[in-house]
Amino acid sequence: MPGAPTARGSEPPDTLPRPTIAGNVALGVTQIVLWGGTFFLTAVVSDPIVAETNWPQAMVVGALSLAIFVSGLPAPFVGRMIRRHGGRPVLVAGATIIAAGLVLMAVAQSLPVFLLAWMVAGLGMSAALYDPLFAAIGQAYGAAARGAMTQIAISSGFAVSLCWPATRFLVDHVGWRGACLTYAILSVALVVPLFAWALPARSRGAVEPAAAPRPYEPTGSTEAARLPAERLLAVTFTMAAMIMTATSVQLLNLLQTLGVGATAAVALTGLIGPAQVGVRVVELALGRRAHPAWSLLLSSASVGLGLLLLATIPSLAWLAMVLYGAGNGMRTVVRGTLPLALYGQGQYAAAMGRLARLPLLGQAITPLACGYVAERLGLLPLLEVMLAVAAINLGLSLWVFGFALRRPRAPA
Repeated sequence: MPGAPTARGSEPPDTLPRPTIAGNVALGVTQIVLWGGTFFLTAVVSDPIVAETNWPQAMVVGALSLAIFVSGLPAPFVGRMIRRHGGRPVLVAGATIIAAGLVLMAVAQSLPVFLLAWMVAGLGMSAALYDPLFAAIGQAYGAAARGAMTQIAISSGFAVSLCWPATRFLVDHVGWRGACLTYAILSVALVVPLFAWALPARSRGAVEPAAAPRPYEPTGSTEAARLPAERLLAVTFTMAAMIMTATSVQLLNLLQTLGVGATAAVALTGLIGPAQVGVRVVELALGRRAHPAWSLLLSSASVGLGLLLLATIPSLAWLAMVLYGAGNGMRTVVRGTLPLALYGQGQYAAAMGRLARLPLLGQAITPLACGYVAERLGLLPLLEVMLAVAAINLGLSLWVFGFALRRPRAPA
């Protein structure tokens, strides 16, 4: 298990914490379990819940949006706590809170209690999913975190492919309540120990660096520095997250509207997972020396081109899925690696907390907005809206790309 230095510069460099492949794989497993019990749960359990309880379908499905919204509210606070105390206690607490929400969900006998359960889970999501995890390892490992983030993303890249069938199996054998309890047990019995084992007890980034502040950083400030382009960076992350959420919600319906059969549509969406993992493997092997801004630009361009092909040449839907999957795979990694390059290790965790809030709020409203556009205008206009958002995001990514390359990398 990685060591835990008491202060920057107080120990020889060879005693500082270093990521390991085993630890990164373990952290990838934590994300599979936690995403399976939160983001990917509703798609499988919503129909059985409605059948048993007669609660409105819109409310059952919309509970996930409520959880995502709640998860965005404390994100800056979570970042500050990781910066101050290190990642291990924060992520352990997050996984435990998710488990509590799942237990409450499993025993809920009324819709208000069910919605409260998702709000509790949302609080845990703010402290245990990708953004806080990347903040924790970025602060702990500095420049070495880029490879760790990519390895974690590779390990968890097939989360959807694994979790949906596993949840369906659980629903068929122990019911939806049993499925929620199973994920709660896994969160406590598997995820918490893996977080405790794979993350340093207290990272060196939890102690403020002794170096002089940079020009944009007030002397003696207790808050992480804010870059001039921080709001624009948050907008690019938000647009990318909203496109991902919209695609996850509406992709099967869009493909069938474009003339693809139901069976073929499911098979085509199966290309996204391998494309995500494949591009992360390439990033791990070849991208370490390139500035993460290149990954941001390639991610935005790949997603935009995939949606353009889907809208204009449906016969190339397979290529559209590969391009979209590759772009989305890079997006997961770049949202951790680019802020690390821009802010540096000491500022990273708090900056990640701020950058996480707007994307989460955007994700929360996306399913509702997609449903409204699809109902009022149709699915093809919805695809055009998604394509327009992708085009705007590509333009903003170009601006961030230029800013990032002009600015020297922050010290790790």
